[in-house]
Amino acid sequence: MRASGTSNRQILALAVPATAALAADPLLSLVDTALVGRLGPTPLAALGIDAAVFTTVFWVFNFLTWGTTAEVARLRGAGRGDEAAGHALQALWLAVGCGTLVTAALLAAGPRILDLMGARGAVTAPALTYLRIRAFAAVPVLIVAVGHGAFRGVQDTRTPLAVTAAANGVNAAASWLLIYPAGLGVAGAAYGTVLAQTGAAAAFLVLARRRFPLPALAVDPRAMRAIVRISRDLFLRTAALLAGLLVATAAAARLGTVAVAAHQIARELWLLLAMVLDGFAIAGQALVGTALGAGDRARAAADARRLTWWGLGCGLVLGAAYLALAVPLPRVFTADEAVLAQVSTVWLLIAALQPVGGVVFVLDGILMGAGDFRFLFASTAVAALAGLAPLAVLAVVADWGLLGVWTGMVALMTIRLAATVARVRGGRWLSSSGRTGGSVGRGTRPRPAAR
Repeated sequence: MRASGTSNRQILALAVPATAALAADPLLSLVDTALVGRLGPTPLAALGIDAAVFTTVFWVFNFLTWGTTAEVARLRGAGRGDEAAGHALQALWLAVGCGTLVTAALLAAGPRILDLMGARGAVTAPALTYLRIRAFAAVPVLIVAVGHGAFRGVQDTRTPLAVTAAANGVNAAASWLLIYPAGLGVAGAAYGTVLAQTGAAAAFLVLARRRFPLPALAVDPRAMRAIVRISRDLFLRTAALLAGLLVATAAAARLGTVAVAAHQIARELWLLLAMVLDGFAIAGQALVGTALGAGDRARAAADARRLTWWGLGCGLVLGAAYLALAVPLPRVFTADEAVLAQVSTVWLLIAALQPVGGVVFVLDGILMGAGDFRFLFASTAVAALAGLAPLAVLAVVADWGLLGVWTGMVALMTIRLAATVARVRGGRWLSSSGRTGGSVGRGTRPRPAAR
């Protein structure tokens, strides 16, 4: 007889606020773009270059969120609340250290970074001003990443949503005041963003102090080594995926301006799926991590099945919607007929990848909840570097056009689908031997916190 697992209502109670928080997070950059856009094309171009830099830099550190969610959930499920709080604290120390290094690197290498990004002429000065100010948000941003992970780990996705919404409100008000009445221009946008992100970090620290038992504030070398091992695998996974996607974009760029413009539209619509389904992936991390921490493998397996169906269902709905909107949806992004014609050559692939991605993204969250980070790194690296990248390069060499590049995207997702489905069906992920963190007890009974 199958375990009933978590109900659909409980899953939605976790997934919907998580999805809303994910959707609200990019609003900081969108608000800055709307406000700075009124200053003219030069400040807007400067902001666009800087936004690309900060998005890439901070995306690399998303392992702080994912790793914290999984470990806190498993320790909480094992009844080891003190250790869960201790793990979150050590992750905070890592965030402070990484954020300090990022700030120093951005301040020291700012001109070189902007040169590599193509900043030229009048754009360079405002871009450098914005970069040097916003560099000081690195520590707060990474603290916020840990805060999201810690609260998700205790199955609280409403608090991160509230903090994110408040930060967006502060950013909008402060940036407007500093850009216009104060007359600071693009620098005002940077100051407003730093203020909002610093406030969000402070809010998470205050709320976490109330929610989690306070462990000793010192760095724990043993716990830090475990976090670094987890972070390494997640970092390498993200780096491999990013490398594959960069190769695909570079290949599209070599096919011409029209092709790369069409690829950008197609990629953004594909990434929309990840944002929609990340809420279910987050629910998977929290629910599966908690169940396995408590030694309840039957519940973890039942939750995994239910979440997978949610991912497939949402993917099918999005795929059908993309097919129905094949003509009007791309026109939201461009009116250029040549670009639209290129997008149409890959539209069926974009629609077909929706249900595939629906399963893959949710299974990623489930395996993260199980602490199967090394497998996720290996499978993603193979898919990106042995599947996507070679086909994208071949598309240029053999003159396959944009359809060839997106054949590589199909290979990326197909390999990931096959690997994650096989892993989950095999059941090894339910065993503690499949984890890299090694911080959760093997039995079903809670253990006292290590001192």
